[in-house]
Amino acid sequence: MVIILLILLVTSLSVQADNYLGLPESKHPAQSELTSLGKALFFDASLSGDNSISCARCHDPEKGFTDHLPQAKGIWGQIGTRNTPTLINVSFFKRFFHDGRASSLENQALGPLLNPIEHGLKSKRQLVSKIWQNPHYIQQFENIFHIGEDQISADHIAQAIASYERTLVAGNSAFDRYYFGRDRSQLSASAARGLLIFRRKGNCANCHEISMKHALFTDNRFYNIGVGFDKLEPVLNKIMHGDHSLTPGQRSESGRFNVTHNLRDLGKFKTPTLRNIALTAPYMHDGSLKTLDEVVEYYDKGGHKNPYLDSAIYPLHLTEQEKADLVAFMKSLTSKIYQSK
Repeated sequence: MVIILLILLVTSLSVQADNYLGLPESKHPAQSELTSLGKALFFDASLSGDNSISCARCHDPEKGFTDHLPQAKGIWGQIGTRNTPTLINVSFFKRFFHDGRASSLENQALGPLLNPIEHGLKSKRQLVSKIWQNPHYIQQFENIFHIGEDQISADHIAQAIASYERTLVAGNSAFDRYYFGRDRSQLSASAARGLLIFRRKGNCANCHEISMKHALFTDNRFYNIGVGFDKLEPVLNKIMHGDHSLTPGQRSESGRFNVTHNLRDLGKFKTPTLRNIALTAPYMHDGSLKTLDEVVEYYDKGGHKNPYLDSAIYPLHLTEQEKADLVAFMKSLTSKIYQSK
């Protein structure tokens, strides 16, 4: 029996290590009971105004923890203004949401629950009341946090959900086995050429970083690449003169500016990770590009010109073969655990 348990333990550790290939070391050790509670909450549709929307409704494990919709669809069929970002590898991110308005995963977890378009809960008190309606949840919160029923708070709920989200880790793609594992058989000739284009002529690695030890394929910074800026152009003069009375759609396209109120951040959005990018279409913060081919075409043309366009965005003059190679490379970023999906 002891030998069998040791074999299972070694096998489990080996699988976990393989899953981290190409990723930094995790700074958040798993807390099994808290994570188990968080997973239950993540998939529980009762944590919404009409008991119909769970976190997994938009962050579907079968769809790379996205929803494959241009913009997220929430309570009562309401459509949001932004595309659902993947939760894979959020453990390594520094800021959350497309505009970076949340500085922790706990803050991010609460955001959708209290959003009138997403889960539609009106207050933290209403959120906690959902927990009070479930005796099993009450017992778990009391045991894990060593508190009484009346001490359960929205922050405890956020901690649990964030604990689960930090377990959604996936490295070990064909790229990782090629680049970090030194197995040159892992990439096709086209994908290998695409890697060179990605790091040189395509200038992609300027924002989607690859280091010597790991690759998150994001620098956790914010850039104006022109997507959606056409919606701001009619009101640009108004914004520059301090009038920020915008429509919800215009406010959404303002990006990082909504957080900092600095004009230099107008139209800037967080660099998304490219890991498992083949699973998470459509693309961009507004879901306006349906395929990776369209994404490459957009960058090749130099984005949408505007006064705040980042200097790293310019026409690339890629050949058709180079475009195809770039797409082949991005498809090599799918983690082994998702390759059958």
